[in-house]
Amino acid sequence: MSVTQERPSASAPPVPVGPLTHDGLNDLTNGATPITRPAAPATNGGMMAPAAPAPAVAAARKQPRIFYGWWMVGGAFLAAFTTAAAQGYIAGAFLVPMSDELGWTRAQFLYGQTVGQFFMAFAGFFVGAYVDRYGARPLMFIGATFLAGALFALSEVQELWQWVILRGVFSMLGSALLGFLAVNVTLSKWFVEQRGRAIGLASIGVSMAGILLPVVATWYVDEFGWRATWRVMALGVVVLGYPAAAIMRRTPEDYGMHPDGKSESQMASGGGARALADFANSFTRGQAIRTQALYVLIVTFGLGSLGLMTIIVLSIPYLTDSGFSRGTAAIMLSILAIPAGVSKPVWGWMADVWSERLSTSLSFVMNAAAMVIIVLAAQTGATFMLAIGFFVVGWGIGGQIPLQETIWASYFGRRYIGAVRSVAMPFTMLIAASGPILVATYFDTFGNYDLAMFGVATAWGVAALLILIARRPRLPESAEVPAAA
Repeated sequence: MSVTQERPSASAPPVPVGPLTHDGLNDLTNGATPITRPAAPATNGGMMAPAAPAPAVAAARKQPRIFYGWWMVGGAFLAAFTTAAAQGYIAGAFLVPMSDELGWTRAQFLYGQTVGQFFMAFAGFFVGAYVDRYGARPLMFIGATFLAGALFALSEVQELWQWVILRGVFSMLGSALLGFLAVNVTLSKWFVEQRGRAIGLASIGVSMAGILLPVVATWYVDEFGWRATWRVMALGVVVLGYPAAAIMRRTPEDYGMHPDGKSESQMASGGGARALADFANSFTRGQAIRTQALYVLIVTFGLGSLGLMTIIVLSIPYLTDSGFSRGTAAIMLSILAIPAGVSKPVWGWMADVWSERLSTSLSFVMNAAAMVIIVLAAQTGATFMLAIGFFVVGWGIGGQIPLQETIWASYFGRRYIGAVRSVAMPFTMLIAASGPILVATYFDTFGNYDLAMFGVATAWGVAALLILIARRPRLPESAEVPAAA
């Protein structure tokens, strides 16, 4: 298949988009209604291709008072909070109590987390292309159902194999369908000029989970037991996950709008030039896998995520095994989460107005330096120094989601970004999954974490260098965009 054949034809027959209903938001605030869009061809680089309406399709509509994309930022916030709580931030609160009661080692407890990364990676390969074509909402409803059911079932676990299946398969599969890939791909389509800020605000939900959940979950586990805590977590997914899914919509063009809430007059006067260029310069999955940038970004953000997963999952057991109390360890994780939340829109703003690559490199350097501080403080029992390290690493980690998502979308365009992200995500997540299990295995073997944690700092340092050589790819000249695009 040639490069030009991988792009949808503008002459494809229109496919009606279902009616929009969202009580309380006045049907996109002022009567914007769904419009027809071209059907997608059957393939895109070997996989199902997304239906991607051109910006020119958006019909004239009365400008809404509040751009609906900002309502979706709120929905993405809820989804991020829910999945971050279920995936990582609460794991440390359960590790010691469950391991002690059920007779597991630290590494065995993390089998579920590691297997889950594989299943999330597998699911991600299909999620992105589906979101491009149909939108995130159906997948998010399914994901919330899977996640809530799995968390409730975890309260009845007796055997390791049950833990691995429920935690590693059903829980993580639900998180993959409800979580960041679906919502961030969607937000990348609704925002271009303000993409970094929008994703930064939405991803504060991850940090809010880190601020609230470690302390609350640790207290609840200690007071009422880990089985009761899993049941409460399941209820939380139902309460937050379904509303988040209900808010999601596929693209602004489906409803006669433009990215960033641009009006027709703004688009006509050239105010939407950046959004038009972002759409026209979009890479299909097949084109993206032939660029060097794709593989550099996979390794870069894989190493960055390795550090992120390790510090989130193992902070509580790491600090308690180093002589700190469970309460102090939970507070340190919350200290990490506060600057991570505050800094997310700051990093997003930096990506929008400064340099995405330099901002990302800076965040990784901060993480590496802070990890060294944390290890030295844990060795000496210096609580204040430890708090400084967690604060700094939190500020650096805050940039990971908005910077990563902004770079992927700006490098490869928004039209097929779901398909492109889904081919990269499995490999990124597999690299990330190795972090906690390697560090836990090191502890089980040598009885301490020190050298392994220095290795995490090194991974962040390598990522800081790699992102500097990840140059923006150029769309092949032979890749013709349909006239409608």
